[in-house]
Amino acid sequence: MKKPPTSQNPFPATSKSVLNHADLSSLLSVCGRDGNLNLGSSIHARIIKQPPSFDFDSSPRDALFVWNSLLSMYSKCGKLQDAIKLFDHMPVKDTVSWNAIISGFLRNRDCDTGFRFFRQMSESRTVCCLFDKATLTTMLSACDGLEFSSVTKMIHCLVFVGGFEREITVGNALITSYFKCGCFSQGRQVFDEMLERNVVTWTAVISGLAQNEFYEDGLRLFDQMRRGSVSPNSLTYLSALMACSGLQALLEGRKIHGLLWKLGMQSDLCIESALMDLYSKCGSLEEAWEIFESAEELDDVSLTVILVAFMQNGLEEEAIQIFMRMVKLGIEVDPNMVSAILGVFGVGTSLTLGKQIHSLIIKKNFIQNLFVSNGLINMYSKCGDLYDSLQVFHEMTQKNSVSWNSVIAAYARYGDGFRALQFYDDMRVEGIALTDVTFLSLLHACSHAGLVEKGMEFLESMTRDHGLSPRSEHYACVVDMLGRAGLLKEAKKFIEGLPENPGVLVWQALLGACSIHGDSEMGKYAANQLFLATPDSPAPYVLMANIYSSEGKWKERARSIKKMKEMGVAKEVGISWVEIEKKVNSFVVGDKMHPQADAIFWLLSRLLKHLKDEGYVPDKRCILYYLDQDKKD
Repeated sequence: MKKPPTSQNPFPATSKSVLNHADLSSLLSVCGRDGNLNLGSSIHARIIKQPPSFDFDSSPRDALFVWNSLLSMYSKCGKLQDAIKLFDHMPVKDTVSWNAIISGFLRNRDCDTGFRFFRQMSESRTVCCLFDKATLTTMLSACDGLEFSSVTKMIHCLVFVGGFEREITVGNALITSYFKCGCFSQGRQVFDEMLERNVVTWTAVISGLAQNEFYEDGLRLFDQMRRGSVSPNSLTYLSALMACSGLQALLEGRKIHGLLWKLGMQSDLCIESALMDLYSKCGSLEEAWEIFESAEELDDVSLTVILVAFMQNGLEEEAIQIFMRMVKLGIEVDPNMVSAILGVFGVGTSLTLGKQIHSLIIKKNFIQNLFVSNGLINMYSKCGDLYDSLQVFHEMTQKNSVSWNSVIAAYARYGDGFRALQFYDDMRVEGIALTDVTFLSLLHACSHAGLVEKGMEFLESMTRDHGLSPRSEHYACVVDMLGRAGLLKEAKKFIEGLPENPGVLVWQALLGACSIHGDSEMGKYAANQLFLATPDSPAPYVLMANIYSSEGKWKERARSIKKMKEMGVAKEVGISWVEIEKKVNSFVVGDKMHPQADAIFWLLSRLLKHLKDEGYVPDKRCILYYLDQDKKD
């Protein structure tokens, strides 16, 4: 039989153990650090079989030292039941023993058991088992979430009871815990009352402020820190950059970038990702790309950041090209990257390319990732493939509210309001929580299906039954729904009764409805409101011009177009597209730039002739009145 390696057999059978308590504790500490349960349990067995040269009678402190090391090893290796057995059989316990068992359960996210042991420790009332600063910091490290706010406050009381209020490590843990539990003022108060602060103290409060969107306070504190005696570390700079990103404070971000260059910290992977995020959110995509290109090493975070940067700046096609280049170069992609790239797909992107990414998802076994599957549902529906969108939904083993909302939105996008409402009923039967996005999709579906009464019921139910506050998008959907049904006066009355000032979307919806029904009086009212809200938008000018055209009011139309030119507002060009042989072809009105333009226009004229032969009559209401008849045709 093959002998085991010597590294797994530290106590040869042929020799007596000469290890003292310090050697054993060091060995067990390494086992716990490396997760080497086999070696750790072997040492434990050897101690039982051949006890060391000390025992509880002659050297109780040395023996306890070894038992605590064993307890810590089992806890760190995740063998909590073994740790409990050992803990229960220990003839003597001290604070270190209790700390080891408590930290083991908290490390494994079993907070209830960890807190129960802490309570037992507090109730033991023995001098050797009083909690210390390590106990308090261990307990505070587990307080991560709003539900732990009362626990954090209780531990804060124990800090004063035990006289640990001057301990920096305890203060730092309190600050971190308070911010994670949403108790921002208490976290800031602990910081203000600390007589001594180190870099961890400053970083904890700056990070807490930035992560909870108190960006200005975070930057102010960062400036105060730099003027003091404590120097920021890389984590402090990361928090400051996060605050700059949240404020889109490009100037302050560039100053911090300069400091990082001066300190030689700009090449840190996390710093580079934070800088790319800052520049992309501030619209400086060239600077973000420059950091990306010069990076010596890239990780999944930096790759995801640059993809999102292109998406946020409207460069969806470039984002897709970067992603495809990563795949071809063999760079490992993760579910977050795939989910991000699926978000860029829309009517102008290639469905074929989307299907290739779907194949990659299956190959990488990402299909069970909820974010990825939800992204696939949206990708297919936005690219015009409702069947595959539903196929992805039905094949999902786990669904959340986003999954259901995506399918309801898909049916709403296709104007099938009845199927959208059917999925809503199924969603309720499944017990899925409704969100404001659910109601936005439902209102959109009711608008296209002409279900006015049902839509108004949904708006009322949203607040009354689910405690959700409507946003301007919801109100715009209602106005669009009323307008499409020809109820323009009701739409105006609804706007006047809103509890808040109507946003741009609401006025655009009303003006759009006036354009559908050719109501220039109501349209003029809506357009004037839209002029005030967005003077640089071409929408009110163009829609009013179309309304005047439909009514044959050519002079008024000309005035609207002239005013738009005088204001220096440019009309956005409408684009149509078609995908042929994996390539998306885009067109605008009168486009002659396409290499096959002559053949395309010849085919269109033939199709129009066939349509007229079948009785089709073109709608010429919006064609400029001064065009001659040949051009109109």
